[in-house]
Amino acid sequence: MKDLTEYIIEYAKKLGDYIVKMRRDFHMYPELKYEEFRTSEIVSNELSKLGYEVMKVAKTGVVGILRGSREITVALRADMDALPVKEENDVPYKSRVEGKMHACGHDAHTAMLLGAAHILKEISDELDGSIKLIFQPAEEGGLGAKKVVEEGVLDDVDAIFGIHVWAELPSGLIGIRKGPMMASMDAFKVVIRGMGGHAASPHEAVDPIVIAADLVNAYQKIVTREIDPLEPAVITVASVKAGTAFNIIPEYVEMLGTIRSFNKKVRDYIVKRMGEITSKCAEALRAEAKFEITEEYVPPTVNDPELAEFARDILSKLGVVVEPKPTMGAEDFSFYLEKTRGLYIVLGIRNEDKGIIYPHHHPKFNVDEDVLWMGSAIYALLAYEYLRSRK
Repeated sequence: MKDLTEYIIEYAKKLGDYIVKMRRDFHMYPELKYEEFRTSEIVSNELSKLGYEVMKVAKTGVVGILRGSREITVALRADMDALPVKEENDVPYKSRVEGKMHACGHDAHTAMLLGAAHILKEISDELDGSIKLIFQPAEEGGLGAKKVVEEGVLDDVDAIFGIHVWAELPSGLIGIRKGPMMASMDAFKVVIRGMGGHAASPHEAVDPIVIAADLVNAYQKIVTREIDPLEPAVITVASVKAGTAFNIIPEYVEMLGTIRSFNKKVRDYIVKRMGEITSKCAEALRAEAKFEITEEYVPPTVNDPELAEFARDILSKLGVVVEPKPTMGAEDFSFYLEKTRGLYIVLGIRNEDKGIIYPHHHPKFNVDEDVLWMGSAIYALLAYEYLRSRK
């Protein structure tokens, strides 16, 4: 089999205008989790025109398949959903849907994978294994990846690769990291029930607000005094709701927050201790309190070390490869990694000269479109080289 590396890179560059065009179209019409009907229809049509076998998955997801002669399959994943954010960018392709925006770059991911679809179809005669292109819905809180896995899409997949455009890296840098890349995620709720009363007579009430303050501090002591300092962990109380007036001690307080870690044992310990501290602290202060996990656990995203080395070698021909810092943000790509080996790569899109400096989920988030062709090349190179390496 001939080496097509340079051909793939040059073809990706030629597709640059197409990739940008598709990205801008998706950007103008953002769709939230499990609402990606327009996006998935466009993706399906594009894949069908190229000759892919197309199937629906996870309600609004799409899978494009190229069948090969050997029983080996590599998957490439892009997420498609947007966020409930009002865009503040002044660009021609600004969101035309009020209160919705592609503030995380999934529009770029979808466009890049469509570019890769063109490349892989063009070189399909050189591919003796199968390729699955997974256009996934509902990454932003909908566990779309989990549904894709549950519907059997990864049952025959030997390896999967994903890309995320990355605001923390300068434009064009390729980030590859062995091991933990993104953290696990839990959402929790704490309800403290005291006894209401007049604010001038706190001794006649049981004030849940002061108990909430004690609990917020106690939770932080789990991280600082009970977890190994070399094990990253975060407990954040992000919402505290209580009271209706300045002179009334409320009956209850509700707190919402999140737990992040790279180690499931650490996570399980934190959950156990938060439950114990919540109930015992409240009891000691004459109140009742309940701690509960409110959303399904998202595992940490842990990259396969061998695939990381493989990708670093392959992609060094495309650009500068760096090792990014891990992040306590979470990604449902982790559900794929529980099913098969895989690698989650980041592509830098920060460009200060163009004013592209805002973080993910910000109303002024944007991407440097001049490097999106690289995403298509990364997808295609990894698929081609992985199948070739498994001969």
